[in-house]
Amino acid sequence: MLLLLQKVFLTPEELKAWGWRIPFVIGAGLAIFAAVMRRNLHETEAFVEAKRLAKPTGSIRGLLKYPRELFLVVGLTAGGNRGVLYLHDLYADFREIVGRPHRRPDYLVIFGSLIFATLLHAALRRIERPHRPQAAADLFGVAGTLATIPILTTLKETKSPFTAFLLICAAWIFVAGYTSINAIVKAELFPTNVRALGVGLPYAITVSVFGGTAPAVALYFKSLGHEDWFYYYLSGMICLSLIIYATMRDTKHESAMHRHE
Repeated sequence: MLLLLQKVFLTPEELKAWGWRIPFVIGAGLAIFAAVMRRNLHETEAFVEAKRLAKPTGSIRGLLKYPRELFLVVGLTAGGNRGVLYLHDLYADFREIVGRPHRRPDYLVIFGSLIFATLLHAALRRIERPHRPQAAADLFGVAGTLATIPILTTLKETKSPFTAFLLICAAWIFVAGYTSINAIVKAELFPTNVRALGVGLPYAITVSVFGGTAPAVALYFKSLGHEDWFYYYLSGMICLSLIIYATMRDTKHESAMHRHE
């Protein structure tokens, strides 16, 4: 919606003068809505039981008892979340906009691919969780490691908006292997009393470090005349996450969700 509003319905002059503020206004409104909604949410049975059985330890000190789990969240997030979403969504948008600013077909390609991703995730949510949930992530890791460089290389060279749309949608198909199960896998790593902090803190730090620096890294490689080095960087991040997926415990059958210590 914001993409169409800013790039289709507004002129470049309007966008520069005041249109760039629209996402911030909407974001502020959504933040207030989320805060009110969270205040009225009922605690789950697991958290109610945890409060009854154990003293709350949702602190950094309590979190440090789970260094392996913290490392797993960082590793899962580094390649799976911001690295890959920048790769197949934001970076695709970024490259197209930098290369051909204010080209309406490019924005429609990104908008259409996001609609496809939304429908894809809605469909995947209806599919029963696999016997070994990391298998979906393994598929993403293998496909992402092998296909990232060809997809972005082809995307860079293509002149056809339709081809660009197909490439980004193809990337979303295997990215969904990660996004469809990552939240529950991370939650199953921690007992109830430190789960929110155990997932949220390393996730936020990793997103800041790897996602926040992705544009700077991409522009640095571009300034050196080697834009394609960024593709190898992202492929390596996905490969790192693949190693973690393949070696970590099966969280479905060794879940910490029932533990309240």
